Amino acid sequence: MTVTTTEPPQQQPVLTHGGRILPSVSVDAYNEELRDDAGFVGDRASGRAFRAILEDWRERLRSSGNDPFGDTATQDLSKSKLDKVLAGDDPIAAGLVHTVVEEFAAELATVARRFLRLDDWRGTERIVVGGGLSESQIGRLAMGRAAVVLAGEGLAIELTAITNHPDKAGLIGAAHLAPSWILAGHDAILAADIGGTNLRVGVVELNMKKGDLSKAAVWKYSHWRHRDDAPGREEALQRLGTMLEELIEKATVEKLKLAPFLGVGCPGLIDDQGVIVAGGQNLPGNWEGNGFNLAHDLVARLDRIQGHEPVVVIHNDAVVQGLSEIPRMKDVSHWGVFTIGTGLGNARFTNRDAD
Repeated sequence: MTVTTTEPPQQQPVLTHGGRILPSVSVDAYNEELRDDAGFVGDRASGRAFRAILEDWRERLRSSGNDPFGDTATQDLSKSKLDKVLAGDDPIAAGLVHTVVEEFAAELATVARRFLRLDDWRGTERIVVGGGLSESQIGRLAMGRAAVVLAGEGLAIELTAITNHPDKAGLIGAAHLAPSWILAGHDAILAADIGGTNLRVGVVELNMKKGDLSKAAVWKYSHWRHRDDAPGREEALQRLGTMLEELIEKATVEKLKLAPFLGVGCPGLIDDQGVIVAGGQNLPGNWEGNGFNLAHDLVARLDRIQGHEPVVVIHNDAVVQGLSEIPRMKDVSHWGVFTIGTGLGNARFTNRDAD
């Protein structure tokens, strides 16, 4: 007797690079590179775009001698400094920052609007905003203003700041790349977050109970702002390997039981062999194409962990940063992430119990 069903077979998560079916979510889209006449749409809501808007308004004020920041270069104005000015007593300085935030919020709303028109982004209920700008008051104000603009157009989309500090979210999210059978019986994993400016590696404590990773947290991590040193690829990879081995040694000393697993987030489109197909142009040296396999390189640089050769899984850095929010996305089915950095990273997810 043959039994037929109209229900599709349940897809199982696969331990592969750039995977679309992960343990808790399906990755509907990532690394979308929308274009218009001016270039990449996402660049309109990047960290560079915010600085460009600020510099433009400062230039206008300089013509009348009213630039409140004087001789300080725009790139040297930290987010914390701008936050203080926003809440300060100088009306011109505060007004300048408010104006910049307002203009940037309009650009962020435009970018969100364009993404929400894509087939893979239709029905998105919430967009989590990560990256360095998300931790600041100016960033949160821009998100709120963008959400108001979109709501006024009938687009009821929630924009929220990422919960964990952006420096750590890209590490914590790596725990969600691994199926439970890899994590079971272990205290922590290794994670790496490779960006166009910074490189971070860390040990992520799982604090897992019955498969719940909501309390996962960074135990220790190391940070290298590689852009300041302008290394080549080999130098950067040697430094990455050394940073990882130092963390393994620290975990061993503390008797922290590491899983033989390394989750890696990096820019670009990642194929199932661990090759960066496109989008790695901001990394130090040439990391793209079949001539270099990041996954194979990392495995070769690492010693055994708990007696086992480590499994390395690589995914897009916006995907991995977004995965850190899984425990807080239970009240929605379809959600996305924007990471505001050198450019605008993006990914869209569907919770697997909503497939």
